[in-house]
Amino acid sequence: MHLAQLNIGRLAAPTDDPRVSEFMANLDRVNGLGKRMPGFVWMMEGSGEPGTGNTENAIGNDPQFVTNLTVWEDVDSLDRFVWGTIHKQFYDRRKEWFEVLGEQHFVMWRVAEGHRPTQAEALDRLAHRKTHGDSDHAFGWGWLKEAGLWKTHACA
Repeated sequence: MHLAQLNIGRLAAPTDDPRVSEFMANLDRVNGLGKRMPGFVWMMEGSGEPGTGNTENAIGNDPQFVTNLTVWEDVDSLDRFVWGTIHKQFYDRRKEWFEVLGEQHFVMWRVAEGHRPTQAEALDRLAHRKTHGDSDHAFGWGWLKEAGLWKTHACA
């Protein structure tokens, strides 16, 4: 089984606003690094236009709600990318570009090798986690005993 993850954020401003320009300018760099990481399998893409990442796949009618949906071979691969690369520097600065969401906005779950989850499927997993908490069906970092870097690098 592989590991899928969905992360949702709401940009503090539209994608073409100077307040989020540094984040937008580095999407290709960070996403490109992720795609080159050992253990990376797949990422839901937007239009493919440079500097847009997956921002076209907004949630509902709100273009500032953006998603990141990826599949990894295993927990260690995702753990290394998120907490052991330049991605961590952007994660640490997320409050500069994103609103603080008052509810869960991250979920992981196991998928069969070769499966590419849809955004709708991922949102269903997130809703399940919000309603039922962590389980084998939908979980966060704390559910994974093997997520080593998360324990020392994540925020409180």
